[in-house]
Amino acid sequence: MLERDGVPTAEDLARFIPSEERLAKGPVAIIECFQAIPCDPCYDWCKRGAIKRFKNPTDLPQIDFERCNGCGLCVIGCPGLAIFIVDGTYSEERARVVLPYEFLPLPEKGEVVEALNREGEAVGEAEVLKAQPTKQKTTLISLLVPQGLAMEVRFFRRRENG
Repeated sequence: MLERDGVPTAEDLARFIPSEERLAKGPVAIIECFQAIPCDPCYDWCKRGAIKRFKNPTDLPQIDFERCNGCGLCVIGCPGLAIFIVDGTYSEERARVVLPYEFLPLPEKGEVVEALNREGEAVGEAEVLKAQPTKQKTTLISLLVPQGLAMEVRFFRRRENG
């Protein structure tokens, strides 16, 4: 339960998840922002107008999934690291999940990592497709995950070398 342990339930997530039809069209942003706090930079970062204007800075963000092309600018601009890009069209077997990352060292392309869910539990393996540093402090990490995990994977753990 979100209020107790910080982990959203399926009901919490339902209002943030695009339809299966939209997911089948290509990359799309998923905003998992649950706190009504004064924060609205995602609106300014979205150049396509997919993130709707906030009536009040404490409103939760709302996205027009049909306008979103999954460019990732909103991911970079989110101080809460609460926005992810999911691309279920990457291949038949694997989906691409883009997530914000603010640690060093950066993972290497081709590195196999443990895919973690919202609770920090390992749910499988992922391959690092790309680590894209930005002018901001947030790097965009593209992970390739099994199709069935695209809506579960929200972070990763690097494996110990040696």
